[in-house]
Amino acid sequence: MQLDVLYFAWVRERIGVAKEQVSTTAVSVADLVKELSAREERYAVAFQDMSVVRVAVDQILVPLDAPIGGAKEVAFFPPMTGG
Repeated sequence: MQLDVLYFAWVRERIGVAKEQVSTTAVSVADLVKELSAREERYAVAFQDMSVVRVAVDQILVPLDAPIGGAKEVAFFPPMTGG
């Protein structure tokens, strides 16, 4: 499956790109995170504490165990704050 993967704020800074197209066999967001983390250290560093990273699949906030089958886009970002 091909996915657009987007990174925002400090997640983007740690990984070094804002967007990339990824070929994956992941079934869930957690599987995708494992695959990405195994790629290079920069991904492992960005995803080392997933309690401080939020995820959206096709622009809908989801938990880590959410399925990604049929998704076009997965985005990773820090928690949003009000203001």
